[in-house]
Amino acid sequence: MSVKRGYKTELDLTNERITACLKHAGCARKAYNWGLARKQEARAAGLPMPNARQLHRELNALKSTEFPYMYAVSKCAPQEALIDLDNAFKHFFRKVALKKQGNWRGKCGHPKFKSRKKGIGGFRLTGAIHVFEKSIQLPRLGTLRLKEKRYLPRNAKIDSATITEQDGRWYVSICVHEEQAEPTPAIASVIGVALGVTPLASVSDGRQIANPKALRKRLKRLQRLSRWHSRKQKGSTNRKKAQRKLACMHARIAHIRTDALHKATAGLVAKNKPADQRPAVIVIEDLNVSGMLKNRKLARAIADVGLYEFRRQIEYKARYAGCILQVVSRWEPSSKTCSSCGWLHPDLTLADRVFICQQCGLTLDRDVNAAYNLAALAHFGVPGVSRELTPGDRAALASQQ
Repeated sequence: MSVKRGYKTELDLTNERITACLKHAGCARKAYNWGLARKQEARAAGLPMPNARQLHRELNALKSTEFPYMYAVSKCAPQEALIDLDNAFKHFFRKVALKKQGNWRGKCGHPKFKSRKKGIGGFRLTGAIHVFEKSIQLPRLGTLRLKEKRYLPRNAKIDSATITEQDGRWYVSICVHEEQAEPTPAIASVIGVALGVTPLASVSDGRQIANPKALRKRLKRLQRLSRWHSRKQKGSTNRKKAQRKLACMHARIAHIRTDALHKATAGLVAKNKPADQRPAVIVIEDLNVSGMLKNRKLARAIADVGLYEFRRQIEYKARYAGCILQVVSRWEPSSKTCSSCGWLHPDLTLADRVFICQQCGLTLDRDVNAAYNLAALAHFGVPGVSRELTPGDRAALASQQ
C-alpha cells in the first residue's frame, strides 16, 4: 500500500545558510501578507478574490520594480505561501458555512497578517530534492547538513520539504510517498486504555504509563524566565536574550510531552512485535477534551497531558500495526461501574481515586477499573453502545485478565 508520511529532523547550518533561510522565510511571509491584502482589496471592491495562481502572476510582474529582493530566493517560497493563503480562506469559508448550520462553535479563524515579532516562521520548497546520508539538497539553498544521520529515507518519492525555525534551531520536514506491505492483523488479546492525569494511561493488562508532567515540573522555572523577559526594555539586546531563553524552555516542555506520547502509543500498538504479541483491539474513550479544559482547577493538568494528541497518534499507529481501534462513547460510565459485578457507583467524583464496590467489595484504582470495563465492551459489546454484561461474561473476562 502507498503511505504518505512525514519525517522531521534538525539541521546543522552555518551562518551563511541561516541567512539564506531567513531570506526565504521573510519572502514567504511577505508574499502571504501581500496576497492577503490583495484579496481584501478585491472583496471590498465587490470583485471575486484572485486565487493563488493569479496572485503569483501578479507577484512575478512586480518583482523587478517593488520586490527585487525576491530574486535572491527560490520561486517556490512565495508560491507555496500563496497556496497556503488559499487553503486558509478555504477552511475559513468552510467553518462559516458550518456555523450558519449550527455545527460550529467559536471563531471561524479569518486569515490574519503574519508578524515578524511572533516568530520567524518557515517556508516550503518543491522540485529537485535529494536526500543523502548526512545532508539534504534543496533548491536554491544547496546542500544542508543534518544533525541526525541516516534518518531521512533516501529512495522515496519526496513531494516537498518544509524549513522551520524554533527557539533558534532550524528543522527540515519532508513529505514522502512510501510503499509498505499490508500489516499482518494482530491476534493477541484485547486491551482497554483509560487516560488520566496522575498516570498518563492505565491499561487493562496491568500496565500504567507514567505522566512526565512536563509543564508542572518546570512551571517555576518558566514563570521566572517570563518575569525576567517582561522586565527587559523593549527592543534591547537583553530582551532578545531573555526571549530566546523563554522560547527554549517552552520548546523543551513541548518536546518532553511529545516524546512521552510517542513512546506510550508505540508501546501500546507494539508494531515491531509479532502478530501474536500485538493487541487485536485497543479500546479508548471518546473524551470531550474541550469541555474538560473548561474546568479551571484541572485545565492546566489536563492540557499538560495532551489527550487529543494521544488519540491522534494511536489512531494512525494502530492502522499501521494491524490493530483495530475502537472508541467508546463518552457517556459510558466506565469509571463508575464495577468491573467484577457491574454495580454502578453514581456518586463517584474525580477526587475519589480508588473505586470501592459496595456490592462485591472490589477495591481497585479507578483508572484500572475503567480500563477493565473498556476491554469488556470490546470483548462482549458493540463500541459506543452501552450494554450490561451478564455474570457469565464477567467470569470470562476475569479469567482472561
